[in-house]
Formats: sequence, structure tokens, C-alpha cells
Amino acid sequence: MRPLIAVVLALGATSSLPAQTAGDATSFAASADVRARIVALEKTMKPGQGFAMAPLVQADGTSVSLEYWKAPGKPAVHPDEAEYATVMAGSGTLVSGGTLVAPKLRFPGLVEGDQIEGGTTRKLAVGDVFLIPAGTPHWFGIDGKLVMLGTKIRTSGHRKPSQ
Repeated sequence: MRPLIAVVLALGATSSLPAQTAGDATSFAASADVRARIVALEKTMKPGQGFAMAPLVQADGTSVSLEYWKAPGKPAVHPDEAEYATVMAGSGTLVSGGTLVAPKLRFPGLVEGDQIEGGTTRKLAVGDVFLIPAGTPHWFGIDGKLVMLGTKIRTSGHRKPSQ
């Protein structure tokens, strides 16, 4: 056995990770829980409903949510939030960057438009990871379904959506 491996195995045998305590604010979802929540989220969707979202874990005002897409929404910009996501199931297309055409404030934190001009198109598949900076137009095309684990990350500065 190699010396480094022997040391790691010996340390693993004699020490353990700290136990979770009542003061631990960590929010956790096991893989089986995530898969079950995806199935449950799909079952809550009504016929013709193109999008559903459900929080999965939360801590310090940040929420990681499952997003279940069956149909594309409108191109969008989150002026004060970056969006980090991992594709969990299905496939689709991400168009990002460029200019949001005919932007309209839908509600604070969300500007929607009619289309994106000059964006970059990427195919999305299970395991893909992306980070859309705050203020960046984006849109998802859907191939049957697209399930993502997404986090909105509040930014300190305010950026104007591309117009």
C-alpha cells in the first residue's frame, strides 16, 4: 500500500467528521430526496402548465430550487440576481447574452421581453452547469422537459437589463 493512502486510511479509521449540531444551519437534500421531489413536482403540474418551481434547500436568505420546464417561457433578465443552475433531467437550449427586445418589468427582480437579439445558443443536457450574470438576458428552449437545480444569487450592484 502506498504511504499516503495508508495515512489517509489510518486517519479515516481513527477520526470522524464533526457531528451535526443544533447550531448547524446547513440545509441538505440527499440525492434520493432530490429525485423524489422532481417526481412530486411533475405530478403537481396541471395540463398545459409550462413551468413549476419548488424550493429544495434554504440558508441565509438564499434558496436553491427545482425548476421544471415543459414549455419555454419569455426571455428574461434578473437585474440584481445571477442565476447558477445544473441540468438534472431532460434537455433543451439556453440562449443568453445579446439584447432583450421590448423589455417590460413583470415584477421586481424580473424583466421579460419578446425575444433576444444577438444571444449565444447552447444545447443543454443532464449534468450541464451554467452561470448567468445579473442583468444578462436569457431564455430556455425545451425538448419535452428540462429540469434544473437553480440558485438565484443576489448581487451587490444594480445592472440595467440589456435593451
